[in-house]
Amino acid sequence: MPAEKNLNYNGHSIFYRVIGEGNPAVFIHGFGEDGNVWEAPSNSPEGGESNAQTWLFDDSSLLSKFKFIIPDLPGSGKSEMIEDMSMEGMAEVIKVIVDAEKPPLILPTGENNTQPSLIEDVSNNSNIPKSEVSEWVSSPVGGSRMGAVLIGHSMGGYIALAFAEKYPEYLNGLGLFHSTAYPDTEEKKAARQKGIQFIKEHGAFEFLKTANYNLFSQLSKDKMPQLIDEFIGSLRNFTAKALVSYYEAMMKRPERIATLKNLQIPMLFIAGKYDNAIPLNDILDQCHLPEISYFHILAESGHMGMIEETEKSNRILNDYLINLS
Repeated sequence: MPAEKNLNYNGHSIFYRVIGEGNPAVFIHGFGEDGNVWEAPSNSPEGGESNAQTWLFDDSSLLSKFKFIIPDLPGSGKSEMIEDMSMEGMAEVIKVIVDAEKPPLILPTGENNTQPSLIEDVSNNSNIPKSEVSEWVSSPVGGSRMGAVLIGHSMGGYIALAFAEKYPEYLNGLGLFHSTAYPDTEEKKAARQKGIQFIKEHGAFEFLKTANYNLFSQLSKDKMPQLIDEFIGSLRNFTAKALVSYYEAMMKRPERIATLKNLQIPMLFIAGKYDNAIPLNDILDQCHLPEISYFHILAESGHMGMIEETEKSNRILNDYLINLS
């Protein structure tokens, strides 16, 4: 079972879960979700094969290589809202969590990593005390890179990209799960404005009942209605203020195509064939931009592949992480 932790961020409580040992792998949920979205479904979909199985965090072969960190973003789950609810502001929360879990940083291969100048450079660039850096670099890195991995679903991918843009030295891998480096189109912004008005008039749950239901493919709606109903029923604790803040932040986020091009790490892209939130063609346009990338299509999924095709999502994430370890 994951350990549950709370972190004080500028006077606000941030909740996250931790399980495993090794390099940090942070799983960042999306809009209208919390960290529980990464758990395995508990019931079998009606009329189809069972979707209930061991989730990634219970895989002993990975738990010995990675420290999985599963936060509730500010305003979601058990985490309080913060002053800066922008993508960049929430990326700072992720950085503080990663710092609290003492990540090993990516250092030059084949050099003497204990030399004072290198320790000073890493400390200055990351605002981490030299004493801690010295502990992490007490032996040469050798042939493998070390660092954190971020996997972001939807809005969580926007936050992961904001993190990668500002703190690339922290990362060994970055995954966009139904997410994109494109900004909102004018059409999307207009739709979000209508959503904001609905939320203010009718409340958070009334909005999520429809909005999140429509994130599933028709195949999934037919195959696992009880599972989808359970997921929707778990969304009752959101406030209208939090959802409006997320929508406003997503509308203001910039394009981060340059970030994809500049990152010198392997990237993972997971797209849903029937995703009506992040079109498949958008991901196809972007997946070739990084120097190294892995691209997968979930053939039966809309925007919620970790629920709709848990086993395949498991396998994709597992293989990606093993390749990084």
